[in-house]
Amino acid sequence: MTKRLSLLVAEIIICFAVAITLPASAQTLYEDGPINGQTDAWTINFGFVLGDTFTLSAGNSTVTGLAFGAWLYPGDVLESVQVILSTQEIGEGTQFFNGVVNFTQSNCFLNGYSYDVCTETGSFTPTHLLEGTYWVTLQNAIVNDGDPVYWDENSGIGCHSPGCPSEASNGSIGTLPAEAFTILGTTGAGSVPEPGSLLLFASGVVALGGVLRRSF
Repeated sequence: MTKRLSLLVAEIIICFAVAITLPASAQTLYEDGPINGQTDAWTINFGFVLGDTFTLSAGNSTVTGLAFGAWLYPGDVLESVQVILSTQEIGEGTQFFNGVVNFTQSNCFLNGYSYDVCTETGSFTPTHLLEGTYWVTLQNAIVNDGDPVYWDENSGIGCHSPGCPSEASNGSIGTLPAEAFTILGTTGAGSVPEPGSLLLFASGVVALGGVLRRSF
């Protein structure tokens, strides 16, 4: 019976460790409203650079991904985009993340200008950011046959996050209406169980051990 109890306790400890180390599921940290798809869009390749502000208001956060609205020539598949998270527009100031991100497209529809409008979702290295306002910049987008890629303009209509609608800036034109995008990640409290939850879990383990000893 002692061996059986030891194995059970070991399994409980493993489950406890997994509960601590597993990251929380990605959630919406900031959204600038739904895709419009019918008004306008701005190029994010061939040397064109476009950035929008986003505000984190839930304390320390970990940004793990991005979703945005893209206009594509019918049949094109977006492969990757260079994404920059920084303190100033167009990737200026302090950069917290700068890398090429692979994207997966979904929910495509044909708009009135004969473009496929798709939701593009990608994940990248977890980036820890404090509460505040930052810039997300997109450039050097690549599709399967080298066509232009455009970031959907929605002017922030329908957004619900603190700090929206975003400010937007184009490297060659200047200030623009905001674009459709969502910043994904977790808040500080969501990455690991809180102390109160850990204490409750530990108390349960101790109580279970006592019951098992009595039953054995």
